[in-house]
Amino acid sequence: MRKLANSELERKSVEAFKEAKKTPISIVLDNIRSLHNIGSVFRTSDAFLIEKIYLCGITAVPPHKEIHKTALGATETVAWEYQNNVVDVLKSLKSENTTIYAVEQVENAVFLDSFQPIPQQKYALIFGNEVYGVSQEAIRLSDGCIEIPQLGTKHSLNIAVSAGIVIWDFYQKMNKWQP
Repeated sequence: MRKLANSELERKSVEAFKEAKKTPISIVLDNIRSLHNIGSVFRTSDAFLIEKIYLCGITAVPPHKEIHKTALGATETVAWEYQNNVVDVLKSLKSENTTIYAVEQVENAVFLDSFQPIPQQKYALIFGNEVYGVSQEAIRLSDGCIEIPQLGTKHSLNIAVSAGIVIWDFYQKMNKWQP
C-alpha cells in the first residue's frame, strides 16, 4: 500500500462542489460555543455534500481564524446562514416540508442504529450546546429525537464527533438504495 497524494484524490473544486447534487440534509447548530467544533462540522458537511448549515444563537460565524483551523476552507463550499433564533429557523424549515430531528438524549429518543431515514426526504439535524445540549424549545419543534448509543461511563460525546457519526450514518443509509 501507498499513501495517496492530495493530487490523486480527485476532489471537487469549489465551483464543482457548489454545482453538485447535495445530500438533502441541513445542519442546525444551536448555541455552539467552540469555534473548533463549528469548523469541524463545516468540514464534515463538506465531505458529505450537506445542503446547508444554520448557525444559531451564540454560534460564531465565519470568517474566523479558529473556525478556519478545523474547517480548512469548508466555510467557502458549504452554504451557511446565521439566524439568532433557532425557533425561527426550525419554523421556516418545517414550512419547507423538512423533517427535523434533534440529536439529544430525551424520553422516547430513537437510537441512531435503529433509525432509517427516507431517501430523498429533506432532513434537518439539530446539534446543541456542549454543556446544555439542544434547547428544549428546539426539541419541542422537532419531529423526533435521535440518540447515539453509548456504552461507557460518559453520558455525552463532543458535538463534532456526534455530528460526524450522525451525518455519516444518514448519508450512508440514504444512499444505500440509490442506483
